[in-house]
Amino acid sequence: MISQLSWKIGGQQGEGVESTDRIFSTALNRLGYYLYGYRHFSSRIKGGHTNNKIRISTAPMRAISDDLDILVAFDQESIDLNAHELRGGGVIVADAKFNPTVPEDVNARLFAVPITSIAEELGTSLMKNMVASGASWALLGLPLEVFNKAVEEEFGRKGPAIVEKNIEAVKRGAEFVLEQAGGPLEDFRLGPADGKQKLFIIGNEAIGLGAIAGGCRLMSAYPITPASEIMEYLIKKLPKFGGTVVQTEDEIAAVTMAIGANYAGVRTMTASAGPGLSLMMEAIGLSGMTEQPLVIVDTQRGGPSTGLPTKQEQSDLNAMVYGTHGEIPKVVIAPASIEDCFYDTIEAFNISEEYQVPVIVMTDLQLSLGKQSCEVFDYSTVEIRRGKLVQDAPAEDNAEQFKRFEFTEDGISPRVLPGVKGGLHHVTGVEHDEVGRPSESAVNRVKMMDKRLNKLNTLQIRDAIRVDAPHESPELLIIGMGSTGGTIDEARERLAADGVTSNHVTIRQIHPFPTAQLAPYIEQAKRVIVVENNATAQLAAQVKLHAGYGDKIKSLLKYDGNPFLPAEVHKACKEMN
Repeated sequence: MISQLSWKIGGQQGEGVESTDRIFSTALNRLGYYLYGYRHFSSRIKGGHTNNKIRISTAPMRAISDDLDILVAFDQESIDLNAHELRGGGVIVADAKFNPTVPEDVNARLFAVPITSIAEELGTSLMKNMVASGASWALLGLPLEVFNKAVEEEFGRKGPAIVEKNIEAVKRGAEFVLEQAGGPLEDFRLGPADGKQKLFIIGNEAIGLGAIAGGCRLMSAYPITPASEIMEYLIKKLPKFGGTVVQTEDEIAAVTMAIGANYAGVRTMTASAGPGLSLMMEAIGLSGMTEQPLVIVDTQRGGPSTGLPTKQEQSDLNAMVYGTHGEIPKVVIAPASIEDCFYDTIEAFNISEEYQVPVIVMTDLQLSLGKQSCEVFDYSTVEIRRGKLVQDAPAEDNAEQFKRFEFTEDGISPRVLPGVKGGLHHVTGVEHDEVGRPSESAVNRVKMMDKRLNKLNTLQIRDAIRVDAPHESPELLIIGMGSTGGTIDEARERLAADGVTSNHVTIRQIHPFPTAQLAPYIEQAKRVIVVENNATAQLAAQVKLHAGYGDKIKSLLKYDGNPFLPAEVHKACKEMN
């Protein structure tokens, strides 16, 4: 038996690849396996090659596998583009309709299954994805009844007749390939799963769930890849909690609506990708100047401009830290796992209200859309902190207005909602005094700027850096952010086998930068390698700017639209050592 394997399905977009992957992985999740998925898809509705890859394991892991065990191909292009990933002795399950061939330099077993023909015999070629699923599932020797339950869940809303036909398609595919192969493939039998209950979701769904748990009751947003799933998830779920989602005409309307709703006291968020974040910049400055809470999720993708809207990149860091004109306090946090997406979203709302600042939650496409196993969320840890929100604001003697922007020792002023007795004050995007009246006084300007900029001095989020440092003086310190963490950990296991000692730091508080926490680990290491999906080493620049040690820091960059593989990080780190 083996402890893990990798399965991929490829075909034309709109051909059922996504639904096949969804049912296949759902059934595996029901058996208790750990899963990590990656979607390669085109920026179009239909057509163009697409593939979904799932890594299946008996133990936790958070990275794409370097190689591939089983490839399910709906066309020859899928074989030509993906067969090179197959390990020696790997398997291709292909539709016999296109007379599949295996490239000469690929050592793989081919099972040509009449996938389309079987589906058409059952009434429609649309069921070919179920035929293919049944074939590959049977080769693994997994129980068919578990897969059938996943099929029932997927198609149950369409009626029992449709369910029965799809189950029959699964059965026919399984029977055909088992006869051809002489039974399940013994070298592909997975060891038993641990049986623990797990969630199997994408990061965007975890963000949406975190928003609900964190008290969000309004989302204003405009659709954009790869952020749209947050909005789609909340459209279904928020109304059940008395909330709603408003699809605005553009990102400018989305962010200004969020600021207005937060001013009125409703926890509100918006979500976008790089192009949408650019449009929001002026309004983010408004949030900073008026000290209104604001939560934005930026799901990074390939840029600039439209760029690679369906591909992996981590190139918005500078935009999030420096993008707004003028100088305002803001917070940028970077979840590094599905669990982080949930808990960090809750914390983003708390930080935003406590410090009265915009908070940007920075994810990347792989973390946002890659479906993964994760621990069940612990709702008992959720707390709602609203900071200096004043419920009753009696006016001071002889004071006509509430000091909404009062100079305080910590720089954070009392906040009042519209309509509260005694809470009358001005709100304006120009510089203002303590009650919000416009002011161009030089003395007031300096005091207000200092007040705003200094109020984050005490901020430190939970796990501002996440550290795995078993060595006091390692040869390497590897630094990453976002979805790179699991890949780095696997690379470190291989480095250890090579006799190379390494520590790992994931930076989760991007701004304000956690210099004091990070610097000691840099100082201890002989060399530092910063791993990031961009071309200009934006995270490494932040490390050098704030922590120094530029002479020992090197960058490992990837910006071809694909996530890092463990083998790539291992090889590069070994060469740089």
